[in-house]
Amino acid sequence: MMTDPIADMLCRIRNAVMIERLSVDMPHSKLKEALAAALQREGFIWDFEVVESPETVGKVLRVNLKYGPNGERVIQKITRISKPGLRKFNGVDQIKPVLSGLGVTILTTSKGVLSSREAQTQNVGGEVLCEVW
Repeated sequence: MMTDPIADMLCRIRNAVMIERLSVDMPHSKLKEALAAALQREGFIWDFEVVESPETVGKVLRVNLKYGPNGERVIQKITRISKPGLRKFNGVDQIKPVLSGLGVTILTTSKGVLSSREAQTQNVGGEVLCEVW
């Protein structure tokens, strides 16, 4: 049993970016799919898809990673903030820019999983899942 599936997802993405893989597969959940959608809206990944895998039971989330024109990494760092043992919540006024606006914070809010920019425009706060830059 996995205690923190979000941390597992971020670790898989981090490891795949380090070895410059084009895509990475992981077990599917609705929260992981929403997190991948937020990363896609912010331009950190190309896209994602949910596929049925004959090797495993259940669905698989395939994330297609994004690289620059000369092969440079779009995702430099991806860090888990809120953990199962210590949840971190931010109000809309507590959301700070990451790396002077080059990065983004991903939050789970009452309106779904949003980036910090989207959360500020919709005037909502929530649990801080991760920071990406």
